[in-house]
Amino acid sequence: MGYVAERVDVVVVGLGVGGEEVAGKLAEAGLAVVGIESNLVGGECPYFGCVPTKMMIRAANSLAEARRVARLAGSASVNPDWAPVARRIREEATDDWDDTVAVERFVGKGGRFIRGYGTLTGPRTVEVAGQTFEAARGIVIGTGAAPVAPPIEGLAGTPYWTNREAVEAEELPVSMVVLGGGAIGVELAQVFARFGVRVTVVEAADRLLPFDEPEAGALVRTALEADGVEIHTGMHATRVLHGEADGFAVEIGGAAPVTGDRLLVATGRRARVADLGLEHVGVDASAHAVSTDERMRVADGVWAVGDVTGHGAFTHMAMYEAGIAVRDILGQEGPPADYRAVPRVSFTDPEVGSVGLTEAQARDQGGDVRVGLTDLTTSARGWIHKEGNAGLIKLIADGDVLVGATSVGPMGGEVLSMLTLAVHARVPLAELRSMIYAYPTFHRAVEDALHNLA
Repeated sequence: MGYVAERVDVVVVGLGVGGEEVAGKLAEAGLAVVGIESNLVGGECPYFGCVPTKMMIRAANSLAEARRVARLAGSASVNPDWAPVARRIREEATDDWDDTVAVERFVGKGGRFIRGYGTLTGPRTVEVAGQTFEAARGIVIGTGAAPVAPPIEGLAGTPYWTNREAVEAEELPVSMVVLGGGAIGVELAQVFARFGVRVTVVEAADRLLPFDEPEAGALVRTALEADGVEIHTGMHATRVLHGEADGFAVEIGGAAPVTGDRLLVATGRRARVADLGLEHVGVDASAHAVSTDERMRVADGVWAVGDVTGHGAFTHMAMYEAGIAVRDILGQEGPPADYRAVPRVSFTDPEVGSVGLTEAQARDQGGDVRVGLTDLTTSARGWIHKEGNAGLIKLIADGDVLVGATSVGPMGGEVLSMLTLAVHARVPLAELRSMIYAYPTFHRAVEDALHNLA
């Protein structure tokens, strides 16, 4: 074959959140591990996702809170300044998009790092940067996902933004069009609007946050509109026009075009499976994601973790799957993958936390479905909180247990924690009703929703 493969224990192709966790844990366990990454070690979360965007959201929410002072405690003036936010992202979150610390952390655990794009060339062989490795125990795929732009006429070749360019921005535009009303689109739309950008959101579905409960999407829409965001739902972008002097114009069916200095495309992400050589391990290389079993196995001697598996593009999902794969590779006991209670949070204001099935999904599956709903503004904590208290608790029960829940409000993602436990552990409704709920808290509204199950 013209080469001699170097024999190691495990090769991890892609060191995003999940791949880095697997590679590091296996190296710490004493295995000979090669970690391969062509981009930044750590993946999307620390550089372009969770960490920097939540810094942006924290800053934007502080502006909103200051603007509420006049209705609660006197007076305050607000002068938005993006510079401290951009500086914090560079200095505290991303090291100016330098992964040296992450590489050194992995190497310090005993791993061997190679910068490049790894390709499977056989059942247990990987080629990268002119080298070939034979993995005695196996290969782990953790190549993540990347933003995908829809095939809209005129879009290709224009300087549109994805979440990456939005996070990197040192100066904000005067106006912006956001394509996509999912979590990423609405989070960034609200941030920029609160910093004074004129924002327009275009969403093809008939509501914002189309994968969450409609009540949650409605509350977020109201909040964004209060921040000055113009929203078009049920509208497909059909054509994009761009000029250096006049920015972007987006045609949306029969309505008048929407315009902005910048165009942010937040219409979804796609697993990175192309050119991985998956066909060499009996996997369909044209698939949208890498299918796994309950132990994260793809084929004999091959595992996959994180966004590339298609189970949800969440950091916590990648870490969860990494733990399962590590145990399986090391021959350790532990529970298999269980996706009944996957938590997800949209960090808007109000914050939207969801777990398990939506009402529509539960009804599609049949069963004895009951719904309990309560308005957070009528709860004791909501009434006390006053300004910025919009929210709700929605519970979905099938028989005697919860199968889904949504918590919207000032701390929606935090209140979600008890609901995630209830769904995951199948806690009987009678037990949940008999608990003591602290007063006055936001989570006490869960008790009201339980009594409203019907």
